[in-house]
Amino acid sequence: MQQGEDLQQDVHIGILALQGAFAEHQVMLKKVPSKRKIVIILVRTQDDLASCNALIIPGGESTTIALLARLAGILEPLREFAKKKPIWGTCAGAILLASAIENPKKGGQELLSGMSVTVARNGWGSQVAPLEVEGLRESERPFHGIFIRAPVVTAIHTTPSDPPIVVISRISTSLLPSSQTIVSPDEDDTDPRDPRTIVALRQGKHLLTSFHPELTKDNRFHEYFVTECVFPSLLS
Repeated sequence: MQQGEDLQQDVHIGILALQGAFAEHQVMLKKVPSKRKIVIILVRTQDDLASCNALIIPGGESTTIALLARLAGILEPLREFAKKKPIWGTCAGAILLASAIENPKKGGQELLSGMSVTVARNGWGSQVAPLEVEGLRESERPFHGIFIRAPVVTAIHTTPSDPPIVVISRISTSLLPSSQTIVSPDEDDTDPRDPRTIVALRQGKHLLTSFHPELTKDNRFHEYFVTECVFPSLLS
């Protein structure tokens, strides 16, 4: 009976609204089909965050978002949130979700350490790339990833106690910057040995995308986060 009651409850999904493309995420999230009512919360305070079942951290400028989060008194609450509830980080949000960064700005970079990956900032210039994404609705239809100074995953370092990493999309090595391409042309074009080809992955409740699904007109990634990350977490 309790489970049936839970299925009728509203789902509160927050979007960190300190800087970056939070309004675009809000527009896309409103388009997600759902049997439950999705209540969108623009998160700027600890009270906002405390009312959320899940959170999206948008693209923007990662050091600025971290600084504003600290000034707002929510950086440590965000770290605690990451230990318990789903977070999806896009671009700058992906950097914040990482546990290490290779090339931080002078003065360092605050991280939430929610996922067992190392990233490097500003790996690409601007480009749009067709992506094959495992688990998306109509997965045979490519998702057009918009990359804007996107971070690059440079290492995965899970421990036996960590949830496993599940890679759901890789980019062709032909689209990597020439300085980063190490695979010969006759080998696998999305070389699974090279973490730098990873552009979307899951670990436990969390989702990381190095590109900007919120800047497209395709809401399938937002639907994926809700159905594959948020809803299952409510039943656990």
